[in-house]
Amino acid sequence: QVQLVEAGGGLVQAGGSLKLSCAASLTFSSYAMGWFRQAPGKAREFVAATRWSGGSTYHADVRGRFTISRTNAKNTVYLQMNSLKPEDTAVYYCAAAPSTMTTMTDDYAYWGQGTQVTVSS
Repeated sequence: QVQLVEAGGGLVQAGGSLKLSCAASLTFSSYAMGWFRQAPGKAREFVAATRWSGGSTYHADVRGRFTISRTNAKNTVYLQMNSLKPEDTAVYYCAAAPSTMTTMTDDYAYWGQGTQVTVSS
């Protein structure tokens, strides 16, 4: 059974940093990995994604502040979040797509349970 387990969420002041991690129990090399977030009352939105080879793409709102990376030997993907803003507050989800790197929610086959990130002003 495929599992994605996120960790690293929490409460941080605006301007601070957090690093999320996601450990995956799947054939890591066969999947692009992504991070999404969902704020209360809003739709889930794409944040960042990375392919096996290490290329990445970001939502415009986080580009330059967030960095996605993966350690293939550990089946783990990370999201380093710097210069956090109150509008970054959301539940953050890790996801795996059995295809090329994609920003589309429907392309992701597996999802983690989510981790809460709260940024205070």
